[in-house]
Amino acid sequence: MKRLLLAIALVTIALPLPLHADPKPAARDDRTLTVMTRNLYLGASLSRPLAATTPGELVTAVTTTFAIVQATNFPERAGALADEIAAAGPDLVGLQEVALWRSQFPSDLSPIPNATTVEYDFLQLLLDALAARGVHYAPVVILTTVDQEGPRLTPAGLQDIRFTDRDVILVRVDHKGPNLKLSNIDGQSFTTNVVVPGIPGVTGPVVIRRGWVSVDVKARGRTVRFISTHLITPDAPAVQVAQAEELLAGPAATDLPVIMVGDFNSAADGSGTATYGKLIAGGFVDAWNVARPGDPGLTCCQTETLRNPASTLSARIDLILFRGDFDVEAIDVVGDNPADRTPSGLWPSDHAGVTATLEVPRARR
Repeated sequence: MKRLLLAIALVTIALPLPLHADPKPAARDDRTLTVMTRNLYLGASLSRPLAATTPGELVTAVTTTFAIVQATNFPERAGALADEIAAAGPDLVGLQEVALWRSQFPSDLSPIPNATTVEYDFLQLLLDALAARGVHYAPVVILTTVDQEGPRLTPAGLQDIRFTDRDVILVRVDHKGPNLKLSNIDGQSFTTNVVVPGIPGVTGPVVIRRGWVSVDVKARGRTVRFISTHLITPDAPAVQVAQAEELLAGPAATDLPVIMVGDFNSAADGSGTATYGKLIAGGFVDAWNVARPGDPGLTCCQTETLRNPASTLSARIDLILFRGDFDVEAIDVVGDNPADRTPSGLWPSDHAGVTATLEVPRARR
């Protein structure tokens, strides 16, 4: 029962057509960029399967985990998330936990993840929900970080459940934003990641990969680098700090103005890991603090089942950072109000999102 193996992370480049909006007059001032960061929530905690130490525990853990994924109902949540994006109208969206859940029956006990029947494709479901609202986005870059598979028990027998995690950048392609030209599309997994033992003789060590995606965007005659990332959780602080250092030495090591968004898993009030402070020391400015100093701007986290009636957000870890002469025209947290919940009472995600409108620095002459 060799399960829970991790496939090698790979980057899939998906370019929207056209690469830039039709040069018709834009509906909004093209001197600004509106950006968003949104953790979609993969649907359940993976702590149970990662903690399994026997094949029997693994089956129980995967069975419980996938039942929660079904209960948190991403097809319904996709509508609420699409409402947020449609209302904010961001030009670029950094998405984390863009899960792809697949299955195979009966279980074949393959040592390599190979289930192909799609149960939930979070990316396609979100794109479809956006299109249904008359707004159209396309993926610029898709980074696959985690690919794991394990058996669950069904009334008919064992079924393989495959979880694939992705980081994605979306660009708006319906000509209602500025005329953006995209280049230098990239994405990589971090070299420093958490490794868990797995099940000896069954799964072997499991690498919990995280990474970043980026694209250079030309707007107002100036090229800006847009980076989206998802760092490891704060229970591995040294790994998280090392990942932040990789960001600073990697995609953020540029003379271009930079906007970096994501789920950094480091509290902005300094109460958690040292990661937030390291990024600020690296020259980045927190857009939230510029525009709304003193406002807690909480973004994490709701309960695993997403059915808590009152919000349990208690930390600000989803951030929009920038380096360069940007002006912050507006910034807001989305998906944090009880009115944002789905008709059945689900929060859109276990995180709230953040959206900001930034005035792009003028091109140097």
